[in-house]
Amino acid sequence: MIDKVDHRIGRNAILLAIQGQSEGDSPFLEALVSQGCRYCQGKVGSMDAHKVVAAIETAAKKQGVIRTDVYRETHALYHAIMEGLHGITRGQIQLGTVLRTVGLNFSVVRGRPYTNEDEGEWIAVAVYGTIGAPVKGLEHEAIGLGINHI
Repeated sequence: MIDKVDHRIGRNAILLAIQGQSEGDSPFLEALVSQGCRYCQGKVGSMDAHKVVAAIETAAKKQGVIRTDVYRETHALYHAIMEGLHGITRGQIQLGTVLRTVGLNFSVVRGRPYTNEDEGEWIAVAVYGTIGAPVKGLEHEAIGLGINHI
């Protein structure tokens, strides 16, 4: 069980993605919220990278991690997602076109990782799961992390 939270939004996003979707309240999630962070978690599986991006973006919007009426928040999220996908796909964000599929847990954490308030809010996207040929049992684990300022 994860019980220690600090201001490193990337670390916290990775822990949430590895943990998978939480059921109910946990001390980790309560501590995350008490620090002023917003977060969401979800799952996505696809052979299409755009569906992975859409699932993460939709979850962040629906769960209030980013505002839909402020473009810079969507823009920051998009770049964090793409950076995280680079880790999963080893730098080539292609899936179905090269016969790869993913099954991923994801998390998005928004917060203030710096003690200086002038540094503002940042957003972290962590993706963890499997990638491989679209044949059951031929995939392997992978993880990716993207962090961007808002």
